[in-house]
Parts: sequence; structure tokens; C-alpha cells
Amino acid sequence: MRIAFVGLGVMGFPMAGHLAGAGHDVTVYNRSPDKAQRWVQAHAGDLRSTLGEAADGAELVALCVGNDDDVRSVVDAVLPAMSPGGLIVDHTTTSAVLARDMADLCARSGRWFLDAPVSGGQAGAENGQLTIMVGCEEAAFERATPVIGAYAKAIRRIGGPGAGQLAKMANQIAIAGVVQGLAEAVHFSKRAGVDPMIVFEAISKGAAQSWQMDNRWATMVEGRFDFGFAVDWMRKDLGLVLDEAHERGARLDMTALVDSYYAEVQALGGQRWDTSSLVARLEGP
Repeated sequence: MRIAFVGLGVMGFPMAGHLAGAGHDVTVYNRSPDKAQRWVQAHAGDLRSTLGEAADGAELVALCVGNDDDVRSVVDAVLPAMSPGGLIVDHTTTSAVLARDMADLCARSGRWFLDAPVSGGQAGAENGQLTIMVGCEEAAFERATPVIGAYAKAIRRIGGPGAGQLAKMANQIAIAGVVQGLAEAVHFSKRAGVDPMIVFEAISKGAAQSWQMDNRWATMVEGRFDFGFAVDWMRKDLGLVLDEAHERGARLDMTALVDSYYAEVQALGGQRWDTSSLVARLEGP
């Protein structure tokens, strides 16, 4: 398939690489040209200097950019250039309102928009093991799934436009609570005078077990927070969650509290630390 991939950050770079590795004709665009040049050097593909050039004739345009405004500007630029009946697959975490607006815009021009946020982090992108939550029409989902499966271990259509973003919000709510619980458990173990790694061995095979515990407990104990998904990004995501909850009348007391804790981590200088850095605000200087 003729594909354009827009956004070559820590997630997009390997995701586009998996598409090229699957044999697709991939053209890339990134606001920082040096990243795009590095991608072309690493993979078989082409680099374009404008969004319109990248999307020219593309049957599928994949996005992995920053926020609602970024997605809107990219869609405006690529929509006239891409193939009639083409698919725009947006892997950015955005508001559900934006996803529904873009789906309407694309439908009016005879194209399809899929909100398809991902979970699995940088490691999942690099290993082709992402979980993708999709909001779109069934026909668009059936066309996109064989393509985006190049970097996914699980792809699930949640519902119509916007539903993928709502599922990603639920994902971030769950992660926020789990990571805060782990931070407190690690902090408590240290203050109680027991070896936190022995505690881990004792509790990680029981009801407390989670992906976050398996992958972040030891590094939280060590104070290492360099795993890709930054606090700044999590706060952006939680802001979307809390805005949606306000509109829906949903009570997210824990989520709002953890968001305020991430603000404290930012004040400590941890804007680019991994989300497991919640433990840093408990440990003190």
C-alpha cells in the first residue's frame, strides 16, 4: 500500500519502520527534517519536505503527532492530496471531540478518519507489540487492520468515531492509579526498613501484580526514570481525561489527585522523566 507517515518521534519512528519492513511504499514527513533523514537512512522509504507532498496519492496516512491542533493542521494539509477513498489513521492521543470533527471532515471529502491511539510505550512501538484502540466505521477498520497490524499485538474497534480516544482515556485513568499505588508501596517499603526488592518478589505473583509492577518497580527503587513516556505527555493526556469527565458528569477523584502529583514532579524538574517518577515526590531531596 502507498502510505505516508507523519510524525517520527519515539513512537512514530519505529512504527513507520515496521510498515516499511512489511513491504509497503512508505513516505515520511517530520517537522524536524533531521529525524526524517535518519529514518530514510535506516529504512527503505522516501522523505518529503511538505505534508502535501508526503500525502500525494497516499492510500493511507498515519499520524503520530502532538495534540489536537497538530492533528487538525496535518489533516487540513494532507486531505486534498491523498487518494480518494483513502484512510487517515491517527495514533495521536487527542480529545474525542477532535476525532469526531475530523471524521466528519474526512467523510465530506470521501475519505475515512480513524482515531487509533496506542498503548505499550516506546518498547511496544519498537517491538511491534502495541495495543491499538480504534474509533471508526466498520468498513474503514477492516481496511486498516491488516496494515497497522505491522506494529500491533492487539487491535480492537471500540465503536464509532471518538470511541478509540475514550478507551485511551480509560487506559490512562487506570495507569495513573496503578503507578501512584506502586510509588507509595515502594516508598513505604523503604521507610518501613524492609528490602523493597524482597517485597517485590513476595507480592508480584499475587493480586498486586501488574505490567507496571513487573517493569517499573525495580527502576522506581533505583530512581531511574528514563523510559520514554514523559510526565509532560501524561499531564496532557490527563487533561483530556478530566475535560471529558467534566462534560460527561463522571467523578474521577483519584485521577485529578494524581494529575496534581504529576504537577509536583514537573516542579521538581521532572517534565521529561517517565511517569513512574511519581515516587520522586515522596522520596524528597
